[in-house]
Amino acid sequence: MTYALIIILAYLLGSIPSGLIVGKLFYGIDIRQHGSGNLGGTNSFRTLGVKAGIAVTAADILKGTLATLLPIFFGVDDSLHPLLIGLFAVIGHMFPIFAGFRGGKAVATSGGVLLAYVPLLFILLVIVFLISLKICKYVSLSSIIAGIFAIIYSVVDFFITKDWPLVVIVFALAGFVIYRHRTNISRIKNKTEPKVKWI
Repeated sequence: MTYALIIILAYLLGSIPSGLIVGKLFYGIDIRQHGSGNLGGTNSFRTLGVKAGIAVTAADILKGTLATLLPIFFGVDDSLHPLLIGLFAVIGHMFPIFAGFRGGKAVATSGGVLLAYVPLLFILLVIVFLISLKICKYVSLSSIIAGIFAIIYSVVDFFITKDWPLVVIVFALAGFVIYRHRTNISRIKNKTEPKVKWI
């Protein structure tokens, strides 16, 4: 019963539509009707501005972090792996029950999951993302590159720590990120993907 409760809570945490809440509460805007129509941080930056984008991204990261820590809060982390629970938060973020199952692209919430479990990897991912963004100016491509870096890190780490759950979950998270950016990949090929101008 406790396991089921934790899984449900993780999904519900992930389902909190940060972009929708910030947009409607402070700007009177439903960001699903603007820009890419996505609820994530990138569309929040483009539609609502820098402050809102930062707030939404931070909230989406926090969702993943809190969900991943739920097994520790409930005292069952020895029998229920935190990364598995974090995965349910990411699923909630992508398919939020509170927003018609139309959510974000899993980047920030996935980062939050890794922040709770491997803070060093999270820091490295932020660095890789920002460097990639500086070079290519594409948020989508930078997100994909960060996902690929996470895979490489987890595989290398496995030979040191034998942490196979990290490898499995990172592959899943990176897979989500890449798959949900498939239309962005097409736009990059067609040179119609928007570039950021602030970095």
